[in-house]
Amino acid sequence: KDVVMAAVRQNSMALEFASGTLLGEKELVMEAIQQNGRALTYVSKELRGEKEIVKVAIRTDGNLLSLASEALRSDKEVVVEAVRKNGHALQFASQTLRGDKEVVME
Repeated sequence: KDVVMAAVRQNSMALEFASGTLLGEKELVMEAIQQNGRALTYVSKELRGEKEIVKVAIRTDGNLLSLASEALRSDKEVVVEAVRKNGHALQFASQTLRGDKEVVME
């Protein structure tokens, strides 16, 4: 874990080469996501459902909502934040939120 953390601190996209177990380590994942939201691509399915992690990622690119869990794509707070960053992120929101006037107006 220490070796991978050191690599991620040098280059967040090194997360791609971490073992499956490490891709579920919140501390490691958060380190990578804070540097580059696109590192969410390599994160475990479980952590793609963690609101804190996804919100950090979508602050860099709203379209990363596409990698979030279904539950978070239905979370109004998360979706609004993604849409504020990039209006095109609306396409990744749940059907219900795509029809929500408040979300659409963001």
